[in-house]
Amino acid sequence: MIKIICVIGTRPEAIKISPILLALQKEPWANVQILVTAQHRHMLSQVLDLFNIEPDIDLDIMRPNQSLTGLTARLLTEVDEVLLGEKPDVVLVQGDTTTVMSVTLACFYHHIPVGHIEAGLRTGDMQSPFPEEANRVIVSKFARWHFAPTESARLNLLREGVEEKNISVTGNTVIDALLITAAKKPVLDLDLNLDKRLILITAHRRENFGKPFFNICRALHALAEYNPDVQFLYPVHPNPNVHDVVYKMLSESPNIYLCNPLSYAQFVAAMQQAYFIISDSGGVQEEAPALGKPVLVLRDETERPEAVEQGVVKLVGSNYERILKEAQRLLDDNDAYQAMARGISPYGDGQSSDRIVTVLRDYFCLHNSHVTQPVLSEQES
Repeated sequence: MIKIICVIGTRPEAIKISPILLALQKEPWANVQILVTAQHRHMLSQVLDLFNIEPDIDLDIMRPNQSLTGLTARLLTEVDEVLLGEKPDVVLVQGDTTTVMSVTLACFYHHIPVGHIEAGLRTGDMQSPFPEEANRVIVSKFARWHFAPTESARLNLLREGVEEKNISVTGNTVIDALLITAAKKPVLDLDLNLDKRLILITAHRRENFGKPFFNICRALHALAEYNPDVQFLYPVHPNPNVHDVVYKMLSESPNIYLCNPLSYAQFVAAMQQAYFIISDSGGVQEEAPALGKPVLVLRDETERPEAVEQGVVKLVGSNYERILKEAQRLLDDNDAYQAMARGISPYGDGQSSDRIVTVLRDYFCLHNSHVTQPVLSEQES
């Protein structure tokens, strides 16, 4: 059997790799192990429980206020020990976190091939998003398989010199996870007035910390004040750079409901209930269009241009005036709203995981010398 280690560090990674795990576990040739680094512990556990996934290895790497340098050093050291002990045939990583970059580098040191899920996303600016853009560029230098979610991602990889034979356009597995979860009909179990239009908010990216995040919160406060007939829901990230500012600036607004991060199932329910979404999340840019929900993105650039080009996502950055203007337009102008609420899904059809598994199956069937044979005991031989 082929020993495959699937790596999960954060909640978005768990969401996007879970459908692949479910698909791989049905394959008789695949011996799947799940390595959790727990870069984000609490929010990660919610997703693992939703998809009934039990980690085989848990590094428990999370530390309070951890620096990127300290996190990377611990990841490299601890992943190195796992690779030496487990000797996998292939490692699968998803996305662009520090977990993904560190695991890929460790695999390179041990000559272990890596499959990169969601490969080829680029903004062209190493500082935005930070450190994700650098992470994914580094991973693309060392990965063996590049599972690109879109054609534009494939072209990005080709421009950087990745061989075409190593790239597969698969769609994004987040749509697989979204459809699996939506089919369970999750309920938004919060004390909200759902007779009002609901605006869902998420904002937590590192590049928005400081003055940009202050401007975002100032705009949200003004928007809530100007629209008392609208309900705002903001599940607040626990990072103190986010949590402390949000509660200081927004907790007194009567129509802004602040809460702890939602489980993925509840977040899907919140997206379904929302009139539109204001977010700096990459995953929301992919998921919300499939649900017909407009997204105002709190970033100046995005590595997911397809939804912007389709007109169902709009970049507003951290600019106070622009956030107010574009949000108010969606509330007041039905034609503008309908133009963005068209239910276009440029990122997948729910079959991405099957395509990824097919690529791996075909490769190991054609290269059966790579298949690890069982070691027979003296009595068995």
